[in-house]
Amino acid sequence: MFVNRIDRSIEKYKQLFGDGVPATHVTDPDFQDILSHFIFGEVFYQGELDDKERELITLVVLATNQTLLQLTAHVSAALSVGLTPVEIKEAVYQCGPYIGFPKTLNAIDKVNEVFKAKEIVLPIESQKTVNEQNRSQKGLATQVEIFGDVIKKMQKNAPSNQTHIQEYLSAFCFGDFYTRSGLDLQTRELLTLCIVSALGGAEGQVKAHVQGNLNVGNAKERLIDAITHCLPYMGFPRTLNALACINEISPEN
Repeated sequence: MFVNRIDRSIEKYKQLFGDGVPATHVTDPDFQDILSHFIFGEVFYQGELDDKERELITLVVLATNQTLLQLTAHVSAALSVGLTPVEIKEAVYQCGPYIGFPKTLNAIDKVNEVFKAKEIVLPIESQKTVNEQNRSQKGLATQVEIFGDVIKKMQKNAPSNQTHIQEYLSAFCFGDFYTRSGLDLQTRELLTLCIVSALGGAEGQVKAHVQGNLNVGNAKERLIDAITHCLPYMGFPRTLNALACINEISPEN
């Protein structure tokens, strides 16, 4: 039976946030209706992503944008759709190499506020899988798994005064973060695509992570679904830029 987008938005909003009414519905009802009907009546039903994947994407885009009030609400929504505290924390941690430590700490603080209110014990269990001796080696291996042997060529060809950046990429970005358990490699790479797309002005990295996603088994349609889900949170300009990057790396037939 056909269900219109207004009815779907009411059902989805209740699933995510319960029976409460957003404050903007009192002060700005027209805007809230446009928002709710589009996000929860249309975008949430576009494509094949499940609600857990959608909430992970929402969390990282909100963290990237530092829209912390909305991030707080979506931490609760993420728990409501069945995401674990570990999965939520790992998604936010994944932002660290791309948005920097201060912004990531801001997001972590909001996650912790929700966890404490819900009596989720902190700290949650560690997902670390590397140590000081192997973080660089395992990080490089993960880079190669995602991007191929071009990574080794990049390291070899880096100017001598910039080799430390390549070493940081392997040990820090991919060693300290990508090797963690709690989220699988496909999910981490999909979230990274959403993070760098939401940043704006990082189209070179967006293209690299489009190819990385394809290499680890995320099909083009899945990437389009993910970027579509980002749209209400990062706007059309960055969404269209990301879609252009996807189409450049994986052209339409």
